[in-house]
Amino acid sequence: MSDVSPKTQFDLADRRLSGTSGIDTEELTGRTFPYQFDQSLVDDIDLVAATPGEDLNWLEDIHLMTEDGVPAVFDRYTNAFLKIHFEIPAGREDEYARKVLIKHLQEGNSYGIWLKHQHAKFPQPELGSWLQGSATVGEDWSPPRLEGWQPPVGH
Repeated sequence: MSDVSPKTQFDLADRRLSGTSGIDTEELTGRTFPYQFDQSLVDDIDLVAATPGEDLNWLEDIHLMTEDGVPAVFDRYTNAFLKIHFEIPAGREDEYARKVLIKHLQEGNSYGIWLKHQHAKFPQPELGSWLQGSATVGEDWSPPRLEGWQPPVGH
């Protein structure tokens, strides 16, 4: 994982959607990640060890899908697909979808995780329970304020 926090590494204000019909991680973040292209970067992911708590049920809901004709896994924290560009061994499609997703979450690259810095309303692990020792975000949340906006009179 990078020593630079997602808050300083990525300027979310510069993101502009292309207007295509699908929304994937590349679209939201403006980048791809090495583990989307290199199977060896996820081969050693231990899915049982990386599972939050001891509940495997959430992991069983993760399946290999396709987005724009490309194998992909759905990142529900971002509400977008993470495309997988390497050859997936036959019969191990869901396993590799899960490994890529776990790697994505552990690296802190999920767009939903980046948004936690600004929008988390209560203290929570930045990287969820997928990584021990994760920093805490949401300890000092305050509602966003629009400059120049005033509440209606009488409210």
